[in-house]
Amino acid sequence: MITDPVFYAVAIPAVILVGLAKGGFVGALAMLGVPLMALVISPVQAAGILLPILIAMDVFALWTYRGIYHLKNLKILIPAALVGIGIGYLTAAYVSEAHVRLIVGLIAFLFTLDYWLGWSDTRKKQPNIAKGGFWGATAGFTSFVSHAGGPPLQMYLLPQRLNPRLFVGTSVIFFTVVNWIKVIPYAALGQLDTTNLTTSLVLAPLAPLSIFAGAWLVKKLHMETFYKLAYVAIFIVSLKLMWDGSVALFGH
Repeated sequence: MITDPVFYAVAIPAVILVGLAKGGFVGALAMLGVPLMALVISPVQAAGILLPILIAMDVFALWTYRGIYHLKNLKILIPAALVGIGIGYLTAAYVSEAHVRLIVGLIAFLFTLDYWLGWSDTRKKQPNIAKGGFWGATAGFTSFVSHAGGPPLQMYLLPQRLNPRLFVGTSVIFFTVVNWIKVIPYAALGQLDTTNLTTSLVLAPLAPLSIFAGAWLVKKLHMETFYKLAYVAIFIVSLKLMWDGSVALFGH
């Protein structure tokens, strides 16, 4: 178990932010978990510690949003995510986390600019196999590498303008399946060792509290406010990811 108090000074806020996002309060916040913890430990270890906590959070989130999901979207997204996770596992030795952060950050950045500047058709979209397949696979891949599947999933779901609770409930089921599948390759890569698992156990009590707080906030927000906050959060996270990726790749 990690005993450094500096680690917990960073990890506790990181887990709370992830929990709020899991509860539905601006899902893009979940992407801050690994980058924040990577300030004091390696990104790989941060991802390994967070995975069991994410799975615990999924249990509470499933209960909170039980029966609330968009089945047609899930039928498109989940098989695609399996492909993305497989690609992530097979390319783990070749694709660095810095590359993934930079790519995901750039895509999310352009996505928010497109929304705000009206570059493309802004009419409400419907579920689409081709788009869902691409973004589902992308979400599976980026989730495998650094639990960064939020923006790709949101790039597919947000234009559909679903009711906020339906949006969150669909996201919860998607990431519950994805996180359980990730256990096998994470274990194979040695990311679920005793040190990481015991540290996860110490941080786990934060899961239900932060999730229920996030779900309460969603109930209090109007639909337009929810979506405005979602796009702002994605934009901020995109800047963080592009910065981290660029510094890691070109900063030395």
